Amino acid sequence: MSTPYQDAQRLGQNAVRTTILDRSIALLVAEGPAALTVRRISTDIGASTKVIYTMFGGKEGLIDALYREGFARLRRTQESIPRGDDPLAHLIALGTAYRRHALAEPAYYRVMFEQPVPGYRPSPEALAVAGTAFETSTAAVAACMDAGFLRPGDAHEVSKIFWAASHGAVSLEIAGHFAPEEAGARYEALMAAVGRAYAPEPTDPEPTRDTPEPTDPEPTRDTPHTAPAGSPR
Repeated sequence: MSTPYQDAQRLGQNAVRTTILDRSIALLVAEGPAALTVRRISTDIGASTKVIYTMFGGKEGLIDALYREGFARLRRTQESIPRGDDPLAHLIALGTAYRRHALAEPAYYRVMFEQPVPGYRPSPEALAVAGTAFETSTAAVAACMDAGFLRPGDAHEVSKIFWAASHGAVSLEIAGHFAPEEAGARYEALMAAVGRAYAPEPTDPEPTRDTPEPTDPEPTRDTPHTAPAGSPR
């Protein structure tokens, strides 16, 4: 019987990398960060430790790869959402996709945002990958501003605020604080509330020629002005 490593070898280096990452994330979830050692991972997939050292440089590089992989998957999810002709519908769909992706990949979500491995700090390269994951949502916010669905402003900053709200709701759901049957509606209500906070300011309608502003009637010769009753004449 072949090992997971041998099966992946037949498919190429990308498959080997995915096999190592998948086993690493599974160990992290099942047994915690102490189980995440080069020797344990290599044993589980049937490879030598040299394979992991060559590909990732060691444990720190492996964790960094998990971090990058999590954000790369999020970016692919965001980019897979069709833009269509309605920028607001696209922005809403991106928010829904963010929640769906987080619920489908809770282990990667933890690596991305909760720092489950003590002492790990993302490398500059990993942080750069993380930054690109939100380019699609920033562009969607800018498109909504251009179309008048959101008031003009800093699209990058507004996108961050949408993300902060989304992340908070999703994190609470993953942690079990929101019941599954309630979480979806709660998430949609929160996103709608953030959207209303950045909606264009309402403007008063301009008077038209057909509906002139009312004016006080001028006294006429036929209706002479008289003083109110009781006033001195």
